[in-house]
Amino acid sequence: MRKKLVNILKYLLSFGLAGLLVWLAFRGIDWHEFFVGLKATRWSWIILYLVVGYLALVFRALRWTQLIHPLDNDIHYGKVWDANNIGGMASIALPGSGDLVRTGLLTTAKLPYQTVFGTVMMERAWDILAILLMFVCSLVFAWGRFGGFFVDNIWHPLQSHAIILWGLAIIVLLIVVALVLIRKLKDRSKFFGMLNGILEGFLTGFKTFKYVKNKFLFLVYSVLIWIMYMLMSFFVLKAIPQLSGALLSDGLFVASLGNIASLVPVPGGIGAYHYLLKVSLMGLYGTTEEISLLFATLCHELHAVLVIVLGVWSYIFRIVILKNGNTPKVGSASRKN
Repeated sequence: MRKKLVNILKYLLSFGLAGLLVWLAFRGIDWHEFFVGLKATRWSWIILYLVVGYLALVFRALRWTQLIHPLDNDIHYGKVWDANNIGGMASIALPGSGDLVRTGLLTTAKLPYQTVFGTVMMERAWDILAILLMFVCSLVFAWGRFGGFFVDNIWHPLQSHAIILWGLAIIVLLIVVALVLIRKLKDRSKFFGMLNGILEGFLTGFKTFKYVKNKFLFLVYSVLIWIMYMLMSFFVLKAIPQLSGALLSDGLFVASLGNIASLVPVPGGIGAYHYLLKVSLMGLYGTTEEISLLFATLCHELHAVLVIVLGVWSYIFRIVILKNGNTPKVGSASRKN
């Protein structure tokens, strides 16, 4: 009962934060100007956005398959693809649930939950590294365009809120202390022994990169994923006439900002993404609130629609069709399941 109450409060706070950020993003918007901008959108660029958005998901599934295979070679790409899609759909509804859902869908008797979750965390570690590299590269190659914005809106605020960095350092220290205690006390208590077993399974999954057969291919997939994200932002910039002078470096910088916003624990990034991108585009390009918000809305909602459509299909195929012992005659029948 207590756990359910905690979960309810967590989701209420999450949706409350999302609502606040949505209100901050959309308040004072001239809706006539917003819809005029939407009408002027060049939809051929949006089609390209959807194509590269789909490819990003394909490369994600291929990369995760590489991490899973050293643990269980019987799990094929089709199952990983469906797990990713269903997890992505879940994360739109409930923040943080996507990774838990896709982990559960790949859990087998041979491959325990905590081990699969370890591979997910390995993926996330690579993602965080990629976001940081994207951000640094965009600053290095286009400091004249983004340097002033970075110093005024990111670096100075961080310096003035050093308590946040100290807080993060303390959290990391507490986690390290907890892990050391679990290892030290594993033989003295059943409880700590159980925690150590979970930790061992997690570490087994987390260390799978060490056993990936083709590490170069894994790195290629990782690079391709983030090239697709850069192109997604670039194509939407091109789709809006007021932002169509954008360069690839703009797509790189905006994509890194958008992925930073996705770390805020709200359903599907709703609100956080819109607010951060609106403020950033206004500061970078001097665009109106309406045009900046149009960009954020197109990027976020189009991606959400793509994820939901693929998630629904994967759910129908994986949970309904395969579990009932039926094989579809068209489409996914030929793929490895």
